[in-house]
Amino acid sequence: MNESIKTNNTDIMSIYQKSENILSDIQNIIEASQRQAYHAVDTILSQRNWLIGYRISEEEMDGSDRAEYGAKIIKKLSKELTIQYGKGYDRSNLYHCLRFYKEFPQIIDTVCRQSHIRLTWSHYRALLQVTDSAARSWYEKEAYEQTWSVRTLQRNINTQYYYRILQSQHKELVEREMLEKTSGFQNDKLEFVKNPVIAEFLGLSSNTDFTETDLETSIISKPSCPTFGTTINETVQAIGY
Repeated sequence: MNESIKTNNTDIMSIYQKSENILSDIQNIIEASQRQAYHAVDTILSQRNWLIGYRISEEEMDGSDRAEYGAKIIKKLSKELTIQYGKGYDRSNLYHCLRFYKEFPQIIDTVCRQSHIRLTWSHYRALLQVTDSAARSWYEKEAYEQTWSVRTLQRNINTQYYYRILQSQHKELVEREMLEKTSGFQNDKLEFVKNPVIAEFLGLSSNTDFTETDLETSIISKPSCPTFGTTINETVQAIGY
């Protein structure tokens, strides 16, 4: 499954159409609802991590020596959050949340309570590797518009796709080669299910033996995962902002 999020394609009520084949209709309903559930979880995960980074940044600003004070905050938070919520809140992950906020400060409007998150958390983790802001913005735009999977985005970053496109006199050849080499990545329907970040967020085991039923059950039952129609307003209010 392509992990890139386009919410206008995930509303199962709007895309439902009755045909003469009941089996096909129900298969379409099941698959559309799975996509909606997966996308909703990843959107909430990105919102959560941005807000964590936002809150850490606010606290960091209160220190006289911001770098040292920020390091102390993250060390203390990591210890306490790990005790309460388990792994997933180590210092490395908290630093990723902080960097996510700092590199994408406008992606959530805390005043209007609106989210402009268009990709998954794994996409944004990959984008944080790109230090060139122009290149990072281009990769973000292309990943969304071309619905790149995470593996496609990561490969394109690793192979300097942006710079090769920029400098090439035959851009269509470079693009064609990229599409050929990433075609297998785009068709991996289990990419989301195998993502350890999502499994951890949903409280699943770190092994990859769990079934889609396990995943769906965790999505439905997880108290900290808001319902699929959740707005950024509800998400922000839920964590006390």
